[in-house]
Amino acid sequence: MTRPLRLVQITDTHLFREQSEDLRGIATLPALRAVLRHAADAIASADALLVTGDVVQDDAGGYAHFREAFAALGKPVLCIPGNHDDVPAMRRALAAPPFVMDPHVDFGRWRIVLLDSVKPGEASGALSPASLAALDQSLASSADRHLLVCLHHHPVDMQSRWLDTVGLDNPDDLFRRLDAHPNVRALTWGHVHQAWEGERHGVRLMATPSTCTQFLPASDDFAVDTRPPAYRILELAADGGIQTGVVWLDRFAAEAVSSSSSVG
Repeated sequence: MTRPLRLVQITDTHLFREQSEDLRGIATLPALRAVLRHAADAIASADALLVTGDVVQDDAGGYAHFREAFAALGKPVLCIPGNHDDVPAMRRALAAPPFVMDPHVDFGRWRIVLLDSVKPGEASGALSPASLAALDQSLASSADRHLLVCLHHHPVDMQSRWLDTVGLDNPDDLFRRLDAHPNVRALTWGHVHQAWEGERHGVRLMATPSTCTQFLPASDDFAVDTRPPAYRILELAADGGIQTGVVWLDRFAAEAVSSSSSVG
């Protein structure tokens, strides 16, 4: 593949069994459907979709809606779990193509590394010995491919006091491994419900907003932002360069917003 690898990143869909259930005022399934409609052209030209966790909101019944929405898109769907996911149930629900929950996937000059950072029953995350072993293998066998590493929990501070208590507990274990491999080009995650970009040792760092509600950036205490649902587009060039941007649904359909203002 000499043309750029094109990915659409979707994260934190927080689906429920009931289609009308909402999370902090937004009905999550209609919001996801609105995102997929908005992203239709980008998805049509993409090589794969990347889903970085919290597919459901503590309700395994939501996986059926996710499977129905994404199976019809005709693209590989690369998935990792988040802290609100039931990992065994998620793996059962997404065991068949087009869904992929392998440790890594190769597309031409790029390897997409998919890390499980879930600590069962906890909001914060960690890379377990098994996840670190899988990462070691993915890095060691990458040859000359460029690497995009994906996880759910943020491995760097977001300058948000409450949010930074529920990030990745062992980022040093992650970065020690990534620092040893100069072909790591970028790291992307979900969980934080906001857009953020940075750089560390020449590696791009990216957080992607949710398809439903967003968190207020740089907030000491929990607060919901007024920004609409969003998704990220990535173009990964054969030479390792990256073009990326977050797309916001500024004309988010009113029918996707619940009249409820309850906190879920």
